[in-house]
This record gives sequence, structure tokens and C-alpha cells, in this order.
Amino acid sequence: MRVAIAGAGAVGLFIAKDLGAAGHSVLLIEQDPAIAERAAAAEGVEWGIADACEVTSLQDLHLDECDVVVAATGDDEDNLVFSLLAKQEFAVPRVIARVNHPDNAWLFNENWGVDVSVSTPHLVTALVEEAVSVGRLVRLFSFEGGGARLVEVTLADDSPALDTALKDLDIPRDATIVAVVREEHVIMPRGDTIFEAGDEVMAMVTADSEDDVRRILTGD
Repeated sequence: MRVAIAGAGAVGLFIAKDLGAAGHSVLLIEQDPAIAERAAAAEGVEWGIADACEVTSLQDLHLDECDVVVAATGDDEDNLVFSLLAKQEFAVPRVIARVNHPDNAWLFNENWGVDVSVSTPHLVTALVEEAVSVGRLVRLFSFEGGGARLVEVTLADDSPALDTALKDLDIPRDATIVAVVREEHVIMPRGDTIFEAGDEVMAMVTADSEDDVRRILTGD
């Protein structure tokens, strides 16, 4: 897989090293040559000294040959511009963008070419809620500009899904139960999977199906 990462700060450099070590072809784009000189990337990581917000620079780096790009700079404006160029000018299939300031998270959507946005404060909040909430549907992650979401709920003692097989729950067609964690074991759900109190249920939902899934699993 060919991946381009904009920004060679701590986040971008770590991602580049990780993906490079996994055998992917990685292009690390950094505007400041001094950063590239003092940063040690993993073997096989290619450096591109260029402005990630300039079309001509990205053309020279053949961004159109990338399968995934990651906007990982410390500036939200730069991340948005890079994401938009990657999607509209170079038709990159998958655009992942880092959100630095949580108040800007609403901008990181398909209008700016972003398929997946990562906001650390929002992710930490979701994980805290997931750890302490029983009987409440919690959003863990958003994909495709928020159109698809990974949600989780720990089934309470009064959940309407208890003692019911998955095939009998009438899950909407645009939602799917992807995993059940029970007593530290991961269960890949099948039609005959019976839900129990305390099960951690993870599901992929859309904006249209989220409320139905919430009702089915929590009763709310």
C-alpha cells in the first residue's frame, strides 16, 4: 500500500515509522528541511520536502499514486487543505485527517475530502464513557465524514436484547453487529448468538440506523 503523510512532527513521524516497519510504501511530506535533517525515519520511508498545501508540489510527489493519505500536521487549516487537494485534485481513495483543536472537528467531513477524522480529545471522552457506562450507546469512532459510526454498548440487566438470538433482533439493513466481548473473550456474532447481561456489543451504524440500534440494545 502506498501512503503519504503530511507533517513530520511526532505524530506523523511515528505513523511513518510504524507503516514503514509493516512493509508499506510511505511518503513523508515535510515543508521544513531542518526537520527532515534531524528526524530519523524508518528504513524505506521516503521524504518529500514540499508544501503539502501546494498542488504543484503534490503533483511532483505523484500523490495520485497513493492509496491513502494522512493529514497529520499540527495545524487544522493545513490538514483541511491537504485533505481537500488529495481528494479533489488527486482522487486519493482514502483520506485520514488529524484534528488538533476539538472545536474544529465539525469541519472534518466529506466537504473537505475527509473520510476519517481523528480527534484525540473526543476519542478519549468516548473511551471514558465506554468504560463507565452500562446500558448506554457510546460512539467510539466515525468514518466516511461521520456517515458511518462504530458504537458500543454494555448490555444492562434490563436490555431488551437479553436472551435473544441476533437473527431475531431485527437489526436495520444498514447496521451490523461486528463483535461481542464477553468475559474478556471476543465473540464474532452469528445469527444464533444469544446476548447476555454484561456483553459489550460493538456495531457499525449509519446516522439513519443509530437510533434503531440504540432502541434494540438499550430500550431507549
